[in-house]
Amino acid sequence: MSAKQTSEARPRIYDGDGDALMEADRQANRVIILPSGDPKKATATRERIRVQWGQFLLADMMSRRYRTLICGVNPEDNSRGLISTIGEMIPTSQWDNESITKYARGYAELSPDKVLVLKYDMDEVNVLALLRPLNRDAFTLEDLSTGFKKVADMVERRWDRMPAASVSFLGAKSNRLVDEHGNEPTFESVIRTMFEAGYRGDVYPSLRMWESAPTGVFATYPFPDSLKVMRSGGF
Repeated sequence: MSAKQTSEARPRIYDGDGDALMEADRQANRVIILPSGDPKKATATRERIRVQWGQFLLADMMSRRYRTLICGVNPEDNSRGLISTIGEMIPTSQWDNESITKYARGYAELSPDKVLVLKYDMDEVNVLALLRPLNRDAFTLEDLSTGFKKVADMVERRWDRMPAASVSFLGAKSNRLVDEHGNEPTFESVIRTMFEAGYRGDVYPSLRMWESAPTGVFATYPFPDSLKVMRSGGF
């Protein structure tokens, strides 16, 4: 009589020899997603941010997976920004780089030192754009906190604006984000700022962050307590 099998075989991902063929080497752009939390526990409250590793924000917006997009806008030039790309790709949108920037400039001149959240109705999607203060070439984490408090009020109380997705503001070409030292902050700092401001939608990492391996990443925030334990020297 054969011994009872004590462990289950690891589920296969691909047909045929695909699992062996798709073993990533160290040259590949890749992320290692670590599990966290208890999959058997669930609540009706919106208590986490999902991180959309491996997904393309532009494609998801165009295929109507989201009703609201959160990104940045500035009063000078948004030709390299996501907001202009979205505006020009949606057939029924009447927004382009020129009109987007002109609209932002009008508000920036009225409130040059404030972080405002501007609404752009692009027909198929509503864009909530954090307006970079006039005469500044980058956002700060404080700006992000101010903006996302307003975004949370505008989204979390309006079911017709959900689901919502945001850029990470990292690796931006038109609307950079810097920390108090003038350097780009960590992704953890960014997503913590969004969460503490009340935002609970999805966040898309920058494409460069797909090269994070061998550092493991989590698909939701808050990150598990085990990370705090390891940083404090525990196991």
